[in-house]
Amino acid sequence: MVAVVYTTMDDIIYARNIANKLVEEQLVACVNIIPKVESIYKWKGKVETADEVILIAKTVEENVKKTILRIKELHSYEVPAIIVFPIVGGHKEYLEYIVRETE
Repeated sequence: MVAVVYTTMDDIIYARNIANKLVEEQLVACVNIIPKVESIYKWKGKVETADEVILIAKTVEENVKKTILRIKELHSYEVPAIIVFPIVGGHKEYLEYIVRETE
């Protein structure tokens, strides 16, 4: 089984650094970085707006917990948004690539 780990952060250089570490450590096969998204959220009772960067990392189920822990270690947010989506289908060869690159 493969999964997508989604997170956001406030800086593109920081996002690239985290993405590189996750790939180099073979926790994930690939990370897509979406450089600018506007986020509106409630934090400590106030509605906030911020420009953020989205990271979408592809990994295997066995690496999900380690990937979450690693992101939390590297992340600057007090409570980072880290969400996991199971991949229920897709291009067979690409899914095999994810498995291969995270072994």
